[in-house]
Amino acid sequence: MPSASQTLPVVLTIAGTDPSGGAGIQADLKTFTSLGCFGTSVVTALVAQNTTGVQDVHPAPAQFVNKQILSVLEDMQVDALKTGMLFDAEITRTVCASLQTFYSESKSRALPPLIVDPVCVSTSGHTLLDSDATGTVIRDLLPLATIITPNKSEAELLLSWESAERKITSLSEMVESAKALSELGPKATLLKGGHLIVSSRQLEDLLRDRPDIKAFGSGIKERNTEILFEAEKHQKGEPFSSENTDLVVDVLYETQSQKWTIFARRRIDTTSTHGTGCTLSAAITCALGKGSSVVDAVLFATEYTHLAIETAVPLGRGSGPLNHMHGIQQRTIPLITSSTPFPFVRSLIRSTEDIWKDYVEHPFVKQLGEGTLPVESFKHFIKQDYIYLRYYARAYGLLGAKAQSFTTISSAAGIMNNIAEESKMHKAFCESWGITEKELTVGEESSATSAYGGYLLNIGLMGDEQKLRVAFAACLLGYGEVGLWLTAQSKIPGSKIYVQNNPYQRWIDDYAGPRFQEAVRTGIYQLEAQTAADPPSEQRYLELVDVWRTCTRLERNFWNMAMALD
Repeated sequence: MPSASQTLPVVLTIAGTDPSGGAGIQADLKTFTSLGCFGTSVVTALVAQNTTGVQDVHPAPAQFVNKQILSVLEDMQVDALKTGMLFDAEITRTVCASLQTFYSESKSRALPPLIVDPVCVSTSGHTLLDSDATGTVIRDLLPLATIITPNKSEAELLLSWESAERKITSLSEMVESAKALSELGPKATLLKGGHLIVSSRQLEDLLRDRPDIKAFGSGIKERNTEILFEAEKHQKGEPFSSENTDLVVDVLYETQSQKWTIFARRRIDTTSTHGTGCTLSAAITCALGKGSSVVDAVLFATEYTHLAIETAVPLGRGSGPLNHMHGIQQRTIPLITSSTPFPFVRSLIRSTEDIWKDYVEHPFVKQLGEGTLPVESFKHFIKQDYIYLRYYARAYGLLGAKAQSFTTISSAAGIMNNIAEESKMHKAFCESWGITEKELTVGEESSATSAYGGYLLNIGLMGDEQKLRVAFAACLLGYGEVGLWLTAQSKIPGSKIYVQNNPYQRWIDDYAGPRFQEAVRTGIYQLEAQTAADPPSEQRYLELVDVWRTCTRLERNFWNMAMALD
């Protein structure tokens, strides 16, 4: 029986082989190892295949499949398992019966998360599931599944089995088909979109019409991430096109909550796609085995698989395998790639999604954009902002004092000079609103300003350069995002937000303008470069996220202070 002290996640794959190593149990085991799980396997069929296609299949006797399953389950505590190629109805029934029997023998054992990859047809067109087995998969296997991961062809086959032929030709049909598949019994369905070309414009249109659908991915503008797209545009010298960018879009539907989630990433022009479905489902298995939610598991797995494709080395004469081992070095932050150039900043924003949204889309910001913000609130804000600039400059002084390189010392000194110059412009700006120099220099400091400034100085006194840069970034990146968000909102037909002739136009123009946005890009580049040079451990990453979360919350509280006139 399993040891009570088992700590290493144990995962199981029940699938066919691939002697070329790119798909089947070979791909699963590589993925398991890469993601820090102990992989076990049950062979359902010996498959003669390589990167050019499948040449032959030799199924294992069903009773022998049962013995393999019991060999693993009776010896180890399996935390999650997946099925791949099951070949025929007899093997499929045996797998279902073996799992149900084992996990029903004792009330102390519950079926762990089961991921079903309903492998039916290979990419080269070779049939990998006997036609009689499809009904067995639907009746017996899908109701046991935590999540199923069909591609377009497999979804069409499952949905057409006992009804009229069903074709999936659009993103909206994918959304509805994911729900229809979940009605067959699984707790969740991930309908993969690798065989359906979707433009970023089509995805944007769907998300606008369906606000109930949440979306993630490097191929879309996740909420309040305009600064990342502007930085990427500047880096590459070309804008992200909503018209002609092709995406790979996967659609998740969770049966109990009745929620859809979309995972999108830019389509990669490559032939290294052999075993993509196996790799994705294996990564989901690892994440669920470690206790992740279904949504988090799929998000993790789609990003892992995308990187495996993007970093693959061409092998073979056909569709080559993925680079499963890119994750063998455990990274809290993904590698920087052409399609994900700013993984650290994106992860920070994701980690505080709700607070970040409250900060960027705060009522203070909205009323400012609508020109309805009370003048007294704005004047109180800019007076406190002047006081905050002193804290900001002092903290940069601490960065220079504790820096390990002359480059950082020089940069900190330069920024301090810039802040000093900005304070002069800020003073002139305040004067245009009738605020005297005396009011700025001897005015009462609000508790929100003291709390934020004190936190910055405390981080600076700790002597931790990276934490201090993250602390600075919440202000720098946040104001940059606010400027871009207000500008973007003003261009939406019917929007109440406007820039031209807005009483606060100068403030909006300053933060959306080229000078400040250049500073935002520089801040993003510096954060990513420092993180890539010294990748944080999981504990270190959590510490950085905590600094980001605290500063984001303090920024939000700064808006609150302005409106309450504290």
